[in-house]
Amino acid sequence: MKRLSNSILKYFWGDNLRQLNWKKNKAYIAKTILEKGDKNALKWLFDNVNRTYLKKILRSPRMEPKSKNFWHTYFS
Repeated sequence: MKRLSNSILKYFWGDNLRQLNWKKNKAYIAKTILEKGDKNALKWLFDNVNRTYLKKILRSPRMEPKSKNFWHTYFS
């Protein structure tokens, strides 16, 4: 199981960190980092997830429109 970096755990303050699992919650974790992450969190995400998967996440209806538009432009 991939260990979540301590630098990104602060973005999951409302979640039970013991139950947050990379394998089961990968899309949720990636979406949260794309919406709220700082430079270090984004670097961690880009090091651990390929670009194609991140583009797929952008199709999520639960992603904030501003974030979604930014990342669509970024990945274009």
